[in-house]
Amino acid sequence: MAFSEFRPLDEKTLIEYIKSVPAISSKLGNKFDDLSVKEVGDGNLNFVYIIVNSAGSIVIKQALPYIRCIGESWPMTKERAYFESLALKEEGRLCPEHVPEVYHFDRTMSLIGMRYVEPPHIILRKGLIAGVVYPLLAEHMADFMAKTLFFTSLLFRSTTEHKRDVGEFCGNVELCRLTEQVVFSDPYKVSEYNRWNSPYLDHDAEAVRKDNLLKLEVAELKSKFCERAQALIHGDLHTGSVMVTPKSTQVIDPEFAFYGPMGFDIGAFLGNLILAFFSQDGHANQENDRKAYKEWILKTIEDTWNLFYHKFTALWDENRNGSGEAYLPAIYDNPEVQLLVQKKYMRDLFHDSLGFGAAKMIRRIVGVAHVEDFESIADVGKRATCERRALDLAKMLLKERRKFEGITEIVSAIRQY
Repeated sequence: MAFSEFRPLDEKTLIEYIKSVPAISSKLGNKFDDLSVKEVGDGNLNFVYIIVNSAGSIVIKQALPYIRCIGESWPMTKERAYFESLALKEEGRLCPEHVPEVYHFDRTMSLIGMRYVEPPHIILRKGLIAGVVYPLLAEHMADFMAKTLFFTSLLFRSTTEHKRDVGEFCGNVELCRLTEQVVFSDPYKVSEYNRWNSPYLDHDAEAVRKDNLLKLEVAELKSKFCERAQALIHGDLHTGSVMVTPKSTQVIDPEFAFYGPMGFDIGAFLGNLILAFFSQDGHANQENDRKAYKEWILKTIEDTWNLFYHKFTALWDENRNGSGEAYLPAIYDNPEVQLLVQKKYMRDLFHDSLGFGAAKMIRRIVGVAHVEDFESIADVGKRATCERRALDLAKMLLKERRKFEGITEIVSAIRQY
């Protein structure tokens, strides 16, 4: 069977495909009599197959020319698979311990063959709903974000290298436009794709659409998202894009990757942890009030930023005299000015992260594609209370983010809501 043009694979044609590609068939020991194939693409966009036999395992991910959760009425470029494979390879080079290895990419078929992140790994979001503690999560995510963001920024690279890669990733414009629409536009206007916990949040959704100050702030964030090529960002770094065990953290699904503002990744992760925090009261019961777990989430939020800050600035200090062109050593030539620029850079990055995190939270409550953290709360009234607290905090953060000096103040603000 020839695969010279695009065709969506099913479980039968997938095996034919695997047989035709040595780079992936070899991972299964070239044995095809005991293959188990399972489709697990519970996301919004793609087909994802897990293939296992006695000799090994792989994951095959195929992009479709439309958004899977909506259907053919919302076309979407399958070229996103190319950018996902590029990003996985680059992130894997910079942080191999937290990114699955790519074995094979087929541009014609929009298909990636990669390492299977095996059980007991589960999607972090599901672990947070179940109340599982992950003691190394903050350390691992800080490590992933510090390395991938620092080493693809002008703090480390020349403008020549940087512009070359910015140009390459500009091709991922359709997925960037999708983010522009669902994060920065739709929640602030009437849109056919918006939904919320109606009728409970009808007034809240309307209040978002009528809040002039909120619109002013989100416009600034949108322009940063569209215009600022600060580093290679994952572009969709929520708790559904991370697979975990108590000892391991693997970051998956960077199909939205492009050169954008670093704070978009940091904010996405922290914002989704805040959503998880506010959902806990809806998952509490008589056996478990979830209070201790909520404290662990707050500590994880605080630790993630603090560890990121520490790791990122340490990389900066180590590479101060390298080829990075943002702050030339001949100009920033004494400890005083070096400290000044670093402090300003990190303060601005903190405020960006708060703003983007808040925008991501708002879209998950009154926009398209909600989070299971809230959706799995059976009592819709209780769910609405949890959602409203998260929404009120997010609106405040978006409008007042520049008032906050550090992450401990954010944790205090979360407690007050």
